[in-house]
Amino acid sequence: MTARLEEFAAELPRDPRGVPMTGCAGGLSGGLWAYGAELRPGAGFVLDALDFDTRLARAEAVVSGEGRFDSQSLEGKIVGAIADRCAGAGKPLHLIVGQDAAPSDLPAGVESITEASTLEATQQAAARLAGRI
Repeated sequence: MTARLEEFAAELPRDPRGVPMTGCAGGLSGGLWAYGAELRPGAGFVLDALDFDTRLARAEAVVSGEGRFDSQSLEGKIVGAIADRCAGAGKPLHLIVGQDAAPSDLPAGVESITEASTLEATQQAAARLAGRI
């Protein structure tokens, strides 16, 4: 698959390999950029479009998810932007993740990380959080 994607990228009008922000959304942004789309940081754009800060002000806590939570999760990804905004607002963020590879110290704004790799485990984690919040 990697070899085929490398060949495909070389055939595009603009080659997205190595261009910052082209790997977002599983490479969707790179494909769109290859055909002329403008690249913009997406996390803040999406949160602003959802009026996240207004919703956050009314919330007691936030629950979000990530497939694999690691040091990269806080560098430009939506979960990192959510953590920053929760920390700024003094609201706890609870994460349900497929794989927890977080540093030993929880990042600012993150109250808890629960690993749940199946739908049933995710539902159980959400139910436990709902009982705590």
